[in-house]
Amino acid sequence: MRLAMKVYQAFDRAIIQEIAADDEKTLERKLQWAAQAFADKSGWLPTHERMAVLRKVSASLEANRDRFALMIAREGGKPLPDAVIEVTRAIDGLLNAADELRNFGGKEIPMGLTAASTNRWAFTTKEPIGAVAAISAFNHPLNLIVHQIAPAIAVGCPVIIKPASTTPISCIELVKLFHEAGLDEHWCQTLVTEDNSLAERLATDPRIAFLSFIGSAKVGWYLKGMLPPGTRCALEHGGAAPVIVDRSADIEKIAGTIVKGGYYHAGQVCVSAQRLFVHEEILSSFTEAFAAKVAALRVGDPVLKDTEVGPLILPREVDRVSAWIKEATDAGAQEIGGGRLSETTLHPSILLDPAPDAKVSKLEVFGPLTCIYGYSDLDKAISIANSLPFAFQASVFSSDISVALKAARHLDASAVLVNDHTAFRTDWMPFAGRRQSGYGVGGIPWSMEEMADDKMVVFNHVS
Repeated sequence: MRLAMKVYQAFDRAIIQEIAADDEKTLERKLQWAAQAFADKSGWLPTHERMAVLRKVSASLEANRDRFALMIAREGGKPLPDAVIEVTRAIDGLLNAADELRNFGGKEIPMGLTAASTNRWAFTTKEPIGAVAAISAFNHPLNLIVHQIAPAIAVGCPVIIKPASTTPISCIELVKLFHEAGLDEHWCQTLVTEDNSLAERLATDPRIAFLSFIGSAKVGWYLKGMLPPGTRCALEHGGAAPVIVDRSADIEKIAGTIVKGGYYHAGQVCVSAQRLFVHEEILSSFTEAFAAKVAALRVGDPVLKDTEVGPLILPREVDRVSAWIKEATDAGAQEIGGGRLSETTLHPSILLDPAPDAKVSKLEVFGPLTCIYGYSDLDKAISIANSLPFAFQASVFSSDISVALKAARHLDASAVLVNDHTAFRTDWMPFAGRRQSGYGVGGIPWSMEEMADDKMVVFNHVS
């Protein structure tokens, strides 16, 4: 008998349902199926059939938009309006993967450039890399899954996806749509477990050719070190995204944008705006305007349509964030807002000038909190922004083009958003952490490249 696993609503901890969990025997069976599916080249789906599957799943997801959005809100705690947006992005992401196949191919390699290379014709083709293991995170329980499954299916890799144990239902239901669209179940399987050792076994099995990991840096870098020789990977971790607010910025225009970047999904986003460096000439007026908008955020049950900030994924995360805030205020930081709504939910808060060695200044908070620091020298602000051992996306707000360009050039980030918040992303753009924040490049087209190999064919046409 398979183990049972309980899935809870993030907001009130009510049980949504019990689902069957996998064990070592079911994992071994799934690994065998994936390996056999890839080994049998006669069973590989032609490109047009893979495109058709992706489009059918996109259409099915669109027809079930409201059902999936409600599930995201219930199991993950994302406010319903944002959950609807997540489903919409996932619908488009599936189409994006299908459309990329129109231009996903090799190229001619010049020959005849030396005497030894005459009478040759050479070109490359694309081949799937092999079985893909995908380990995902809770904070986008549908769209992150699409970012891992869709590229694999598009290029022709069998994939085994392990969703976060707190939010598995969206993933399970999406995989069902793939099977209903005609994809053999051996090409797209789930690993449902709360057992970290089982997830490690999946990631490090020699039959896996590529690991896609979205989650904590500690786990991701550990798994990378455990991979068998030849296994490739992409890691997506987090950071403590910096925002530079120049004195030329229009406070009334930008405050709401930064609030969205800092408190979207209660700050549980890997590129959530966390450290705000505000020029001292506008520090007081910015803080007042920003705090007013934060205080106006509607906090509560994520399934209600007017909720803007929901719960954290687990009560222990509320305890952790609360402890970090207390540490900072005990050391002299001033808190604006905050407080506990319930066991699972915090009111959004702001910390003014927490100490450089406070956890909120050094580590990823992953909660509904932003920190504001005043600065007078742009170079120093950028230096502090760059001082942490991780880097992902960053922002600068300015009406002065020279300031914007300087920040864009000198901020250590894979993407610098000018007059936009750090959590902005489209699903067709490259998305990657630097330093400890990640390895490899995400985004659907880039993941497709990561999950494929180039094979060169050379003809010697001596007559």
